[in-house]
Amino acid sequence: MARTVAIGRQDFGEIIANHYFYIDKTHFIKEWWENGDSVTLITRPRRFGKTLTMSMVERFFSVKYQGGGELFSGLDIWGEKKYRALQGTYPVINLSFADVKGGDYELVHRRLCRVIYEQFDQYDFLLYVDGLMSEKEKELFHAVSKDMEDDIASMSLKMLSKLLMKHYGKKVIILLDEYDTPMQEAYVHGYWDELVSFTRDLLNSTFKTNPYLERAIMTGITRVSKESIFSDLNNLNVVTATSGQYGDSFGFTQEEVSGALYEFGLSAKEAEVKDWYDGFTFGEKRDIYNPWSILNFIKTGKLGTYWVNTSSNSLINKLVREGGRAVKLTMEDMLKGGTLRAQIDEQIVFQQLDYDEGAIWSLLLASGYLKVERYTISPETGEEEYDLKITNNEVKRMFKQMIRGWFKTPDTAYNDFVKALLADDKKAMNHYMNKVALAT
Repeated sequence: MARTVAIGRQDFGEIIANHYFYIDKTHFIKEWWENGDSVTLITRPRRFGKTLTMSMVERFFSVKYQGGGELFSGLDIWGEKKYRALQGTYPVINLSFADVKGGDYELVHRRLCRVIYEQFDQYDFLLYVDGLMSEKEKELFHAVSKDMEDDIASMSLKMLSKLLMKHYGKKVIILLDEYDTPMQEAYVHGYWDELVSFTRDLLNSTFKTNPYLERAIMTGITRVSKESIFSDLNNLNVVTATSGQYGDSFGFTQEEVSGALYEFGLSAKEAEVKDWYDGFTFGEKRDIYNPWSILNFIKTGKLGTYWVNTSSNSLINKLVREGGRAVKLTMEDMLKGGTLRAQIDEQIVFQQLDYDEGAIWSLLLASGYLKVERYTISPETGEEEYDLKITNNEVKRMFKQMIRGWFKTPDTAYNDFVKALLADDKKAMNHYMNKVALAT
């Protein structure tokens, strides 16, 4: 009997405990742990299982779930005794900036502070552990709030790491999901410089100068440029769409999709599913499917634009609509099946998106709207050149719908002009053209 597909569930424990449909990705835990990197930044398109992976890692390592290994019984990671011994043995700080959005800096700043405050609220029992904190540390602990000053906020997670290490006798693991969501909001709404200054201090204190950190994972859609917020983080291992690490840890492979379709009696539609949802490439791993669309398809049995409709696509819409003539012509060619050859800089510099065509294609690649067909080394420059295409049929349909939407805004005066034209009413046509000329 096929398992239940639960759409939108991102809590690993909930999925496993309820026997919901799940494709085993616990091999990520072993690969990440054995790489030994201090801080790992993994960028993947939205809805590719980043949040579920962070939940899985927390469930595996956190002392909160000590003795909860039965949750992993039968999964890949539980087959090795060495890793069974690691379950539930580390203090873990697990944060997400996914909901840190807003039209102005003050609102986003408060929401960032709230995320941090909620971590302190979760560990407020530390205040009552005899001999753990000095009076000064207790004062700083209480100073962490939803309206705290920048200097308190930037040092807060480092302080919490210290307290957790003192209490548990082990350095902490820090997980930060969707770190770049506030960055994208800042670019769209025009408070980039203010947010970058605060974020740089917070990340440096938490991930660079934190002696109480065992190791950390950050996830996001884009790799924001080093000059913007990572200038001091020289201990960062960055894993992007073109990197070899963790290639099959996010998204579904061809084998996994075939197995899922078979389980739900949908194997006859495999070719259509491939045309619609295949196409993502991570490092050397090709034929990766976006999980969100696959889950929705096997639940409904209907092909549709599931993944692309989980977001307003406002940033992508802005970049293509406001881009120059060359951007629009290139997009038109790709919608007809064409290929774009471009040099890609995976460090996204948001300030360049308004005038640098290459930055636009880099963002579209990082976001999953374009895929790498192949890359070569230019004999003239020695630089990598990528052949890019629209990822799959689902993305192509999204772009077509987006472009149609540009022309759907009703304009009563223009419609009156068309009616006058069809009726050969020169007086009405002349009246409309005079209004346009005067307005211009």
